[in-house]
Amino acid sequence: MRTPTVAVVAVAALAAGCGTDPEARAPATPALSWSGAAPSPSTSSGVRVSTPSPAAGTPAAPRTTTPSRISEGWEITVYYTAVERFHNDEDEQVTGCLTLDCSHGDDDLGSYPSGFVQAVQDEGTGQTTSGKYLNWSYDIGYWLDTEPRSSDGTTLQPFVSAAADPNVLPHGTRFTIADCGTQEDGSAPPDTVCDRLSQASWLITDEFTPGLGGNHHIDAYIGPETGPGFTDSDWYLTLVDATLHR
Repeated sequence: MRTPTVAVVAVAALAAGCGTDPEARAPATPALSWSGAAPSPSTSSGVRVSTPSPAAGTPAAPRTTTPSRISEGWEITVYYTAVERFHNDEDEQVTGCLTLDCSHGDDDLGSYPSGFVQAVQDEGTGQTTSGKYLNWSYDIGYWLDTEPRSSDGTTLQPFVSAAADPNVLPHGTRFTIADCGTQEDGSAPPDTVCDRLSQASWLITDEFTPGLGGNHHIDAYIGPETGPGFTDSDWYLTLVDATLHR
């Protein structure tokens, strides 16, 4: 079962300070401990520091790289954009905002399959058959949009956008997945899934609903669902004891 929902917050709401529930905000969490030695030049993804050419007869100064920082014991779940055409259960009416600059509106946003509406609330975003996006967050409710949104108001990018507790991994933090760990049942994740997640360069642009998530939990956005029964596919998984590299 999927765990926390990401809080997708509209642009105007961000400017007004929406997206944070003062009563639900968890106390500040101490910074995580990242450890590890500097990587070898052949494998480093860090920024290499240039040094001036030494004068003749002067031993060359060693070239340096930024240290690798490794953090273990992470839980990683995926989140995705629901797609209306893959859902065919009974319709339900949805009310909310027709624009970004309101919250908990009561405009008629249309009727959609109930499974699609539930997926939008679970995942934060869904693509309708009209091509628009039905988005949801705990402090905005539903709204129609032209894009699936991160909590910073930008477009969610598959295999880039990620969500975390902002007290643990601040907005703008970049990382890669160095080790996928295992699935919840202890089995190894499918190679194709682990390879794709590990090859991606992730960026924290989203955040969990306050009170959910936890200190070592990340949601990784993988794009729109690819067909009916997506949640039974290899791609809908939770990784435990994963290792991050930053």
